[in-house]
Amino acid sequence: MTDDALNAPEAPRPARYRSLPEKVGSVVLGFESIVVFLAGLVIYGLGALDGRLPDWWGVVAGAVMFVITLAACGTLRWRWGRILGWAIQVVVALGAFFVPAILLITMVFGGLYAYAMIGGSKVERRLAAQRASRDG
Repeated sequence: MTDDALNAPEAPRPARYRSLPEKVGSVVLGFESIVVFLAGLVIYGLGALDGRLPDWWGVVAGAVMFVITLAACGTLRWRWGRILGWAIQVVVALGAFFVPAILLITMVFGGLYAYAMIGGSKVERRLAAQRASRDG
C-alpha cells in the first residue's frame, strides 16, 4: 500500500434523517430552556417562595430546568425523549403555583410542543404514505 492510499480522506457519511417532530421540538425546547431559566430568576426576584425555602432556590430551579430542557433537545429521536419533553411541560406548569404568570409560559410553549409532536407526526405519516405509494 502506498502512503496516498493510507492518507486518503474517507467519504463523508450522509446526514441522519431527522423527523419533523424532532426538528421542531428541538427548536421549541431550546427556546423554552432560556425562558424557564428567566422564570427561575423571576421566582427569585419576586420572593415568590414565601419563606418556605430561601429565595435563591428559584435560581437553582431555573438553572436545573435550563440544563434538563436543553439536554432534552437532543433526545427527541427516541420515544423516551419525547416523553421527557412532555414531563418538562408539566414541571413548568407546576411553577404556576409560585408565580401564576408562569401559566402563560406553559400555555405558549406547551401548545408549541404539542403542535410539534402531534402535527409533526401527522405530516411524517403522510410523507411516509406518499413515499410508499411512489416506491411501491
